[in-house]
Amino acid sequence: MEAIILQILNGLDKGSAYALIALGLTLIFGTLGVVNFAHGALFMIGAFCAVTLSRIISASHTIIDDTQTDFLGNPLKVEVPYVMDWFGEATGAAIIDWAVPLSILFAIPVMIAIGVIMERGLIKHFYKRPHADQILVTFGLAIVLQEIIKYYYGANPIPTPAPSAFVGSFDFGTMLGFEANQIIYPYWRIIYFAFAAVIIGAVFAFLQFTTFGMVVRAGMADRETVQLLGINIDRRFTLMFGIAAAVAGLAGVMYTPINSPNYHMGMDFLVLSFVVVVVGGMGSLPGAVAAGFLLGILESFASMREVLAVLPGLNQIIIYLVAIIILLTRPRGLMGRKGVMEE
Repeated sequence: MEAIILQILNGLDKGSAYALIALGLTLIFGTLGVVNFAHGALFMIGAFCAVTLSRIISASHTIIDDTQTDFLGNPLKVEVPYVMDWFGEATGAAIIDWAVPLSILFAIPVMIAIGVIMERGLIKHFYKRPHADQILVTFGLAIVLQEIIKYYYGANPIPTPAPSAFVGSFDFGTMLGFEANQIIYPYWRIIYFAFAAVIIGAVFAFLQFTTFGMVVRAGMADRETVQLLGINIDRRFTLMFGIAAAVAGLAGVMYTPINSPNYHMGMDFLVLSFVVVVVGGMGSLPGAVAAGFLLGILESFASMREVLAVLPGLNQIIIYLVAIIILLTRPRGLMGRKGVMEE
């Protein structure tokens, strides 16, 4: 039972990332009809927003500290972050420590701007082109963005730690009545799952309960009728592209303590996220979220030592096997709509 609970927790953690990226992908496809293979790159850029802000607030200058000396008795040169000069030592240290959560505030406008520029500068020219053309151009854009990140940040992963308050693990077992140290899980992975739940809930609430969201949903169902009512649906769809980019970016920001940012992390998640979208049903937001968590949990169970001892490598292919089975039995996916990508 302890192993099962632990694998469910692992699956929810991984499924959170899949669900957030797939949610953004589905928002773009559902509003604009674009198959965006650059969406994984937006996840990567979000992660590097956290790296960038961490570097900015950790910028320092050198001072001579007369209270410290080297082995020859000379005063030491020490690096003092500027934020400690501006806000005091305690506050400055706290700002540096909380760099990753603070990156959320930095990443939101950056990712929305990148999404709007991407849509207005490139994607809009491919609305009426075949999906194959959309895939080729967005995949090419993803490679370009990946190489830009590699040029400026290097090829090696960049460790970006979580705040010290969330370093360590939580004993789930004692909370559930098990013995101590039976079900231990890292604090930050719990935070990531909770964060993903909040973002997913916020997106659904935005679409369901705001006037802007209602217009967008109407435009997704019947774009021409909404335009005939005098509503500039294209402007709203452009902003939705920016919101989808922000969702992917925030997923990347909060994932940095779990997986150190590197230039190819977007590609690592891209293919899996498209499988999630297809399994959930093209154009279905609930389907994307449900499939993300489902496949994350299945992948987690397939990674157990007991399973791998019987079926080596199953964890590498389980998502694709499930996708094949579901699409053979339900060609539109779990919650796919009739007519989506069936022309």
